[in-house]
Amino acid sequence: MGRIIRGLAAGGGLRVIAAETTDVVEEARLRHGLSPTATAALGRALTGALLLAQLLLKTPRERIALRFEGDGPLGGMIVEAALDGTVRGYAKNPRVDLPLRGDGKLDVGALVGRGTLQVDRTLPNGEVYTSRVELRSGEVAEDLAYYLFQSEQTPAAVLLGVRLQASGAVDRAGGMAIQVLPGAKEDEIARLEGNLAGVSFSALLKEKGLEGAVGTLLEGLGFERTDLRALGYSGNEIPARFQCRCNREKALEALVFFTPGEREEMIVKDGGAEVVCHWCNEHYRFGPEEIRSLVSEVRCPDCGALWLYPKEDGTVVRMEGETCRCGRKVELKGADGA
Repeated sequence: MGRIIRGLAAGGGLRVIAAETTDVVEEARLRHGLSPTATAALGRALTGALLLAQLLLKTPRERIALRFEGDGPLGGMIVEAALDGTVRGYAKNPRVDLPLRGDGKLDVGALVGRGTLQVDRTLPNGEVYTSRVELRSGEVAEDLAYYLFQSEQTPAAVLLGVRLQASGAVDRAGGMAIQVLPGAKEDEIARLEGNLAGVSFSALLKEKGLEGAVGTLLEGLGFERTDLRALGYSGNEIPARFQCRCNREKALEALVFFTPGEREEMIVKDGGAEVVCHWCNEHYRFGPEEIRSLVSEVRCPDCGALWLYPKEDGTVVRMEGETCRCGRKVELKGADGA
């Protein structure tokens, strides 16, 4: 399991979030069958989302999603994180790879490409706040720092690293975000810039561990670690883990969006149906009896939109509002659960 630590430096002029995510990225690699360069790309994005969640989210019910839509062969990637240290994500073409760069490093920038970074923040009331910036390099860390400056008016340094073993397994992964707060002194900012120049975070993480890496990068700036035990974290750190929100019930509910005829065809041709979660690559297999339990749905007779369907726990989900997307009045009188 990974971990996240927080603190302040430079007498409160710098806010610091640091994460060790080796296990998180390795699980993503295994779940999605990632190529080496895709592992580095998605690993940086997963770590970056965890850092931004700590910087930007205020309550446990909020989430942040990063959508990298580049023109590189990776085809884009999406990651989602919460304040409790949970994160999930996937790349559209997980097995695509590129040759190493001339300096011997993985070519993440070319794999992701240029395009846009969309950041969605889901608020406690379900409202989604969306902002977009251009992907300046595809290297992820630079793009996230640019997002913080452009959209959040937050000057920040973001360091992300994924180091692989010869086998392709993740050796070390982690990152650090340092936010410049109002009142930070120019000489302290200059000292920070000097400390960060030419640093490989994954190499420093391997050599000195998370606390040692943070101490090195904030040398001379007086880092003071936040006591997270008051928030219920007995180890004074937030556990970081790859965790999806899918389950068997939700996977079965996904089949209700197929017509009864299409579901019956699944049964006849394949003996059932398999639902695969794109976030975590978990596979759920359903037999004929389970699939046929979904026949009590109600659809719009004009456009086929789903108006009502029963869930496995006996509750009924209804379309919100009185008008269908096609303009027809929603009529549920006499339907099961109506």
